[in-house]
Amino acid sequence: MTQTRIYVPLTPSDVQALAERREVGPAPVAAYAVTRRLERSLPTADEEEWEYAALTEAVEAAEAAQGTTVAKRVVAAADVDPAWVEDDATRDGLGAVTITSPVPLRLVVSLHVDETAGDQGMQDLLWYDVTELDEVLRIL
Repeated sequence: MTQTRIYVPLTPSDVQALAERREVGPAPVAAYAVTRRLERSLPTADEEEWEYAALTEAVEAAEAAQGTTVAKRVVAAADVDPAWVEDDATRDGLGAVTITSPVPLRLVVSLHVDETAGDQGMQDLLWYDVTELDEVLRIL
């Protein structure tokens, strides 16, 4: 089955809810993915570069969701059914999509977390396998 990789910006309380409810939701879920708009904006890029651009937009959205709170930015990467993914031109970001179903924990493949709170940019993101969710909760 074909799947679409999505990047979901999360707050620390969203990560806690993911651990408790075993899903990201309820739907609709704001996320980022490789869209036709994103591909057209980077015509010489490859799939890996497009995915990095979508992840970058999700990290920026995770930071914006914090408001005035300084906390670690978190993004969940998941592989979902393409039928769940709809382009969303109403939000900022060329990779903005809406997920029409809650995303079960079993579809989340990794969590990307700031090394320290208040980090800017992508160089300080740490990668965690979804099986390390308890560790991510601990460091948040």
